[in-house]
Amino acid sequence: MADASGSLDIDAMLARFRDRAKAVKQRPLPPVAGDERKAFIEQAQRDYMDFAIVGDAAWSIDEGVLTLTVDLRPADQRS
Repeated sequence: MADASGSLDIDAMLARFRDRAKAVKQRPLPPVAGDERKAFIEQAQRDYMDFAIVGDAAWSIDEGVLTLTVDLRPADQRS
């Protein structure tokens, strides 16, 4: 998880999750039909949500523990 210099770059890690979420949204639908198509779409939705949630996290390190905080409230209700 550390870079070549041995340090941990949390901002870069979160940016990679945001990039992954974007890539899922742009992922082309393979030539499948029926149940396989439905399963592919459902998996893509789960992948996007997982990557987007982590990518939107705020972070802190307290006593050596990395904590990711995700505010799930609507944007207009966040403080």
